[in-house]
Amino acid sequence: MHYDVIVIGSGITGSSVAMELSKYHLKVAVLEKENDVAMKTTKANSGIVHAGYDPKPGTLMARLNVEGAKQIHALAPLMNFHFKEIGSLVIGSTPEEHETINKLYSRGLENKVEGIKILKTSNEVHKIEPNLNPDIDFALYAPSCGVVSPWEMALAFSYTARINGVDFFFDSGVTDIVSVDNGYQIMAGGKAYECEYVINCAGLYADKIYQLALKDKKDESFEIIPCKGEYYLLDKDQGSILNHVIFQTPTKLGKGVLVSPTVHGNLIVGPNADYDEDKDDTSTKSEALSLIRQASLKTTSKVSFGSNIRNFSGVRSYIKDYEDFLIAESPILPHFINFAGIKSPGISCGPAFGTEAIKILSGKGLKLDKKPDFKYYRLPSYFKEMSVIEKQDAIAKDKRFGQVICRCETVTEGEILDAIHAPIPARTIDGIKRRTNAGMGRCQGGFCGPKIFKILMEELNLNYDEVYQDTTGSNIVVGKTKEAK
Repeated sequence: MHYDVIVIGSGITGSSVAMELSKYHLKVAVLEKENDVAMKTTKANSGIVHAGYDPKPGTLMARLNVEGAKQIHALAPLMNFHFKEIGSLVIGSTPEEHETINKLYSRGLENKVEGIKILKTSNEVHKIEPNLNPDIDFALYAPSCGVVSPWEMALAFSYTARINGVDFFFDSGVTDIVSVDNGYQIMAGGKAYECEYVINCAGLYADKIYQLALKDKKDESFEIIPCKGEYYLLDKDQGSILNHVIFQTPTKLGKGVLVSPTVHGNLIVGPNADYDEDKDDTSTKSEALSLIRQASLKTTSKVSFGSNIRNFSGVRSYIKDYEDFLIAESPILPHFINFAGIKSPGISCGPAFGTEAIKILSGKGLKLDKKPDFKYYRLPSYFKEMSVIEKQDAIAKDKRFGQVICRCETVTEGEILDAIHAPIPARTIDGIKRRTNAGMGRCQGGFCGPKIFKILMEELNLNYDEVYQDTTGSNIVVGKTKEAK
């Protein structure tokens, strides 16, 4: 199969690139080693849309953060992914922290972040955040900061790409890349694909993908270092403790532990920063979580960790000895474009990655002829967020919208079936979760999980050992214990 452009990876970066490419008369494919969109770093992070005061002026991070955040504000209502502009505070209580916060303010002005200001007294800070610790007397306020559902955003971008003609191939890990006449041949999932341009959005494995293409050519331009961050996710009874995203004053060790409402009304606390060699280690450790909990006390003592409903971790990509994103054509391989080291504020930059790819491709000779019939995909609204009339109409059209499967999050059978038949279909329990929020509540799927398992089996005509929790091979049922009478 021959394509104009092949995108490797379907996290927020690859999904954004695919969506932008789908606006043009091009033959495009996305190769993804997992069985769904947004399965790695994109699904396991803080979900913060940063205002843009943190990156160093003049960097790609700084420019794409501000550009991407503005695009998220515009795309969220258009594509119906969850986003709330709640603002952020960087808090301080010592002269040294005040100095750092003033520097961030100056950096924000240089990066053209709108609306930022310094809150210079304890009264100013506690007027908008009464549950912060009383010694906090200084803060940088950024009203444009927000919280988003990162996997919903990636799904919306990928769905848009799909309905506009992009081909997606899942369970298609890349095993080889060979230079051929006018481009590259890529082996993935046991199949061969050819293209003129490659866009490497492979996240934690972007360096390995690049090395596959380089073969014996010499270019040691980057090496990905994984950094794991662990989190607490607390129930919705904790979500109103704070009104804004609260950052501690950053130090040489990092940005510190944040405490923030989530877009769905929970509270998130974390992360730590654990540099390790294992790119796939998403375990959580009691020692790390204990340190996160202790560190959060610098922000507020009001969090009731007894309301914790889940701990999770995500792994971020850092480039060794390099502080910025690496987004450029390879100096060795023509038409091979790397998007590497996409760490924080990667989610905030999301939509801007696609527009950046178009800029690079247009400068490398790719003919870009816009489609007159391009359209954005709008995610369906959650049943629980519909008006009474909208709910009645949905049930009248399909009575399965009147059958609640997930009681914690009020997710209906109709929504689950819609997810199974979406442009990129849900095929797993967690695939349903990412599309509908089923299993995100207090019981974490304890009650609705078996019902969703049964719906997947029946709707997709699967055997019991073909229904996975998440990744391919993550069996829920592995065998029969006895026959029912």
